[in-house]
Amino acid sequence: MRRPGQYAVMLALFVAASAFAQAPVPGFLERAITQAEGAVTVTVAVPSDQESQDFFGVPLYKRKIQPVWLEISNDSDATITFLPLGLDPQYFTPIESAFLGAGGAGKTDASMRKFFFDRKIDMYIDPGEKRTGFMFTALQQGTKSFNVDVYTDDEQLINFTFFVPVPGLRLDHSDVDWETLYPAAEIRELDKDALIEALAAMPCCTTDKKAEGTGDPLNLVVIGDVDDVYYAFIRAGWDETEVVSVSSLAKMGKSFVSGSEYRYSPVSGLYVFGRPQDVAFQKARANINERNHLRLWMSPLRYEGVPVWIGQISRDIGVRLTAKTITTHKVDPDVDETREYLVENLAYSQALARLGYVEGVGPATIGEPRGNLTGDPYFTDGKRVVLWISSTPRDFGDIQDLDWGAQPTR
Repeated sequence: MRRPGQYAVMLALFVAASAFAQAPVPGFLERAITQAEGAVTVTVAVPSDQESQDFFGVPLYKRKIQPVWLEISNDSDATITFLPLGLDPQYFTPIESAFLGAGGAGKTDASMRKFFFDRKIDMYIDPGEKRTGFMFTALQQGTKSFNVDVYTDDEQLINFTFFVPVPGLRLDHSDVDWETLYPAAEIRELDKDALIEALAAMPCCTTDKKAEGTGDPLNLVVIGDVDDVYYAFIRAGWDETEVVSVSSLAKMGKSFVSGSEYRYSPVSGLYVFGRPQDVAFQKARANINERNHLRLWMSPLRYEGVPVWIGQISRDIGVRLTAKTITTHKVDPDVDETREYLVENLAYSQALARLGYVEGVGPATIGEPRGNLTGDPYFTDGKRVVLWISSTPRDFGDIQDLDWGAQPTR
């Protein structure tokens, strides 16, 4: 059954689609990703900052608005409903996006508002039909993660999860060749007992490029394939980090002076295995001075055929710019609290399959703390948490808690 007003919307979409078909295919559609389940097929694409401005004529990214293009095909014999709230609970309406993108309601005209409105995606897809259009979402650069939820007439909810690379940021892990990181002869498959022993024997801490001095404690182990680790942290709300460049330094300096948020701020290089971190993630808070961040290095160890990563996590409570190191972070000395924060974070985001603890850096008390490379003190119970990443959503109650004899003492 047609919904009220749907004929008018269909006519507008038909006109827009006809005009769209005659124009050159936008570059972002060449990066489209498709998933299918049963009779429903969903294709998505995310324009970059420049592509978005070229298509819509206004700087949407500057207003923290990111268009997402969708195509939903319904090959069933019943109407299905697309649920926009599942994609982004804070989404913008088309006309709101036109207003904000243009810099205010007084700077738009009827043709611009209609252009945005005509390109929205319809919620209802009748049997045998296809709908295309945009949603206007909160900005997420690097890798855009979102769900597309479709509700069927027989009260079934179909969920599609997408991770879409968006051009524009040069990310720290982009140049890592995971296949050749270690020669085949160095890869070691371990059983449980050998794994516990090997993890406890890992270096205590990060170091600098010359392998001089001891830095932040290596208090984190992650077990998971590259894509599973990558997507788990993004799904849990962690942002990727940009490489150090003229552009990123300029953005960092601007954020430092203004006290504003910089979600993708570069993370200074710390060293394990003779190289800087393979990948870094961060959770920005109110401003650049406050964030949780972590670094991971893939080790040559494998457990049940899956890579084992050693890492470091800490909470920034301040940052300063220096000529020597570019950024120097002031860490919260209670590094165990941030370690446990990550356990809860991955558990609540359904990304955790198993966890355990091994002996690690050794204890340091609040009264007799250790220091990192920049002189910040830290105290710890000395344990390393071991986190198995789940490739599929895992309920909180289904997480396996392994007692390896090194549980936290507090």
